[in-house]
Amino acid sequence: MLIRRAQVFGGGHTDVRCTGGHIVECGTSLRPLPGEDDIDARGGWLLPGLHDHHIHLRALAALQDSVPLGPERIVDLGGLIAELHRVDAQLPAGQWIRGIGYHESVAGSLNRRVLDRALPGRPVRIQHRSGALWILNSAACAQIDLDGCEVPGVERDAAGRLTGRLWRMDSWLGERIPSLPLDLAAVSDRAARYGITGFTDATPGLAQHEVTGLAAAVHDGRIVQRLHCMAPPATADPRVERFTLGPTKILLDDTTLPALDDLAGTIRDAHESGRPVAVHCVTRIQLVLTLAALDTVGSRPGDRIEHGAIVPDSVVDHLRAHALTVVTQPHFPIERAVQYARDVPEEDRPDLWRLGSLVKHGVAIAAGSDAPFGAPDPWRILAAATTRQVNSGAGEAVPLLRALQMFFGRPDRPAVPRTLTPGVVADLTLLSASPQDITAHPASGAELVAATIVGGRPVYLAAR
Repeated sequence: MLIRRAQVFGGGHTDVRCTGGHIVECGTSLRPLPGEDDIDARGGWLLPGLHDHHIHLRALAALQDSVPLGPERIVDLGGLIAELHRVDAQLPAGQWIRGIGYHESVAGSLNRRVLDRALPGRPVRIQHRSGALWILNSAACAQIDLDGCEVPGVERDAAGRLTGRLWRMDSWLGERIPSLPLDLAAVSDRAARYGITGFTDATPGLAQHEVTGLAAAVHDGRIVQRLHCMAPPATADPRVERFTLGPTKILLDDTTLPALDDLAGTIRDAHESGRPVAVHCVTRIQLVLTLAALDTVGSRPGDRIEHGAIVPDSVVDHLRAHALTVVTQPHFPIERAVQYARDVPEEDRPDLWRLGSLVKHGVAIAAGSDAPFGAPDPWRILAAATTRQVNSGAGEAVPLLRALQMFFGRPDRPAVPRTLTPGVVADLTLLSASPQDITAHPASGAELVAATIVGGRPVYLAAR
């Protein structure tokens, strides 16, 4: 393949030749070879392919059979009940309702009794916006025999009765609920249209069969991007082209924080198995505990902080000293502005979703959508990163060129940007507009993707 007349990110040349899945030649006025595919970029911007460094692919695919119940659509309990009744009337008997995106601002703290009053006859499960909690009605609890379950995470009231609330039990629940096939191909196709050439799936605690299933989707072409998959240390590598095993995900919740020695032991076990860790940190105490554990056992290349939602000044130097990468979501301060304004304490707001200040102090940064818990469009994330007017102020904004680099990182080194030079893998995103046009309107990038190329092979070509 030859791409001609492009404005190449980070280079003075205009033409890029790809052979055998790699860039083999860069120059100016290169001519097509016999039998070579020839793409005329017409002055468009050629970038290293965008990699979403934190996403949940199976949950994103499940959206097609889910009912949005967040505050963007539902404003009170009456609206929630009306929406459940509307969906109930459309579904065949016995099929579960899967609600997503719920937040307490809609109708307070849900439990099975509230859901029973809303819709008693059909199994219902609703996921909290955080992704940490599922709420089931009594019909759903009965179908999976929840009353006889003693698994940690099953919430009960003071009298020992089920509340229908399940904490961090996604895999357990998924194995017991009849579900429709997940359309991973649709997720992959939409991502290719955004210019995404790779994913890091950050779903915690994936079982071997789930990892193998994702690898199979890459192998058979349902997922056309590269996939770097977080998994427990003992997970066997399926050894599929374009699929790699990533760090071990460690989930922290304030209500069930491990002792320092226990967390340090978990990190040590991952390191001794040759795997870095990716620690979920969305509160001040989670981040401080993680850094203390890393002080105890040491860090290794590839260790990451997922989200870094609240980063106090006092730990910024610590992040840099440990060479940790913070994989952040710059769009959350905008998507969740109303929620944060109501729920985040005043003293935490200056530390909320830092970006520019971390870059200024030399902390390694990468970006991920956290879809489906955030928008999967990287161009909306880039637009948010370049403005950052909500909650944290303009001081946290970064220029577009720096924001783009948060999506250029290698899967195993997300803060190390890939370049467009001979010898590198030919994962490319070609835009139909100039750098100047994209800089002025970054949110429009999704409409301007002309080609997405993975390993030198087009996986998306826009009609011209």
